[in-house]
Amino acid sequence: MYAIIKTGGKQYKVAEGDVIKVEKLKAEVGETVTFSDVKLLAKDDKATVKKEELASFKVEGKVLGLEKGEKLVAFKFRRRKGYRKTIGHRQKRTKLQITKIVV
Repeated sequence: MYAIIKTGGKQYKVAEGDVIKVEKLKAEVGETVTFSDVKLLAKDDKATVKKEELASFKVEGKVLGLEKGEKLVAFKFRRRKGYRKTIGHRQKRTKLQITKIVV
């Protein structure tokens, strides 16, 4: 059984026991986080996408830690003007382990 959940503007395919990295959540290490925005639930060969049924489903996960993502570099350049600018950025992420899918 797996589910597709939405958090931080992105969608993730999760199953019980999976470890995923999502955008930073306001939760401490060891806390349980509940995701109620389930977009799809698939069990065996049947998938559920009806909004009325999906409203009762939840996905729970345990926070394993906080970390930074890979470094992204933006380089700005204007030709013949002597203008060069390098900007770096690292997004903060939350590492989660999916504990159960509540049906």
